[in-house]
Amino acid sequence: MTTLDRPSLVPTTLPLPDRRLHRPLLATTAAMAALALFSLCAMAFDDRMLLGESVWLKPLKFAVAFTLYCGTLAWLLSFPHRGRRLTWWMGTVFAATGVVDVGFIVLQAARGTFSHFNTQHDTVNDIGQQVFASGVPGLFLANLVIAVTLSWQRVTDRPTSMAIRAGLGIAVFGMALGYTMGFSGKQQTTDAYGHPVTLNGGHTFLHGQPEVRDGVAGMPVTHWSTAGGDLRVAHFAGLHGIQLLIVAAIVLARLAPSIGWLRTERTRTRLIGVLALGYTGVVATLVWQALRTQPVTRPDGETLTALGLVAALTALGVGLVYTLSTRERATGRHAALSATVPPRAPVPPMSR
Repeated sequence: MTTLDRPSLVPTTLPLPDRRLHRPLLATTAAMAALALFSLCAMAFDDRMLLGESVWLKPLKFAVAFTLYCGTLAWLLSFPHRGRRLTWWMGTVFAATGVVDVGFIVLQAARGTFSHFNTQHDTVNDIGQQVFASGVPGLFLANLVIAVTLSWQRVTDRPTSMAIRAGLGIAVFGMALGYTMGFSGKQQTTDAYGHPVTLNGGHTFLHGQPEVRDGVAGMPVTHWSTAGGDLRVAHFAGLHGIQLLIVAAIVLARLAPSIGWLRTERTRTRLIGVLALGYTGVVATLVWQALRTQPVTRPDGETLTALGLVAALTALGVGLVYTLSTRERATGRHAALSATVPPRAPVPPMSR
């Protein structure tokens, strides 16, 4: 028996590295999911309104957003990577800051007043606004450190790693959009009890920037403005692009066995890169649309042209990836075929 014929003593499948979900982020995910359920129940029994929507709608939306994002981060940080201690602490900062900030949103909802941009001078709001003002940068910086730390590493297979890196970058941009809302100008409105409240910012951009912009006309469920440009649309799209890209990487891996040109990791990684660039173009277009005071429900010719251009470039990128994959497969088959054909031996001269 030759060495190649002997059975190997090395197991055919190597043991997977020890992976543990980030516990503070996991606990925050569970708490936010419970808050989402509570807010839904509260909306059914509490009829108080702020800017035409239930006082519990904002806690519900933040709870759903944090459930998705903290769950994604908890899963992401479980992969072995360099700088794990740093990312663990940043994940903990993100989780703790998220609980404090969303807790203030819940407190203000229970009080029947605003959590964001509220300039009322009472003890609870004054303290809460200071905590809120310091917490939002904490969320942004913790996420930024995690994104930078992981952006140069491959934490899992190449397509998913690309989805993680691109998704975190888009999420950082989406979080930064929250600061833009503070420059939309003051608004004069009332709380749930009819008391006047001055807000030093908002999410809706309208021509002339009237005193009341938010809550003038909104879409069902989300209450995104249908009267003017609403930055919450781009903010939402940016924050949750990472989930879409990870799902895309999983779907491509599932399709790979039955679709030949998707079988290599290199091809799927290129596709995720193309999709990430296309998605970034969509988010940028949504920002541009909102700043031009245009509702997301009524895009004009310029917006449609921009979206069409993003779609065309994305399709062109997918076509280029397909062409490269097909060419590489053909080259690989040719090389494999050449390797199986033995070289022709020289013919000896005939003896006399």
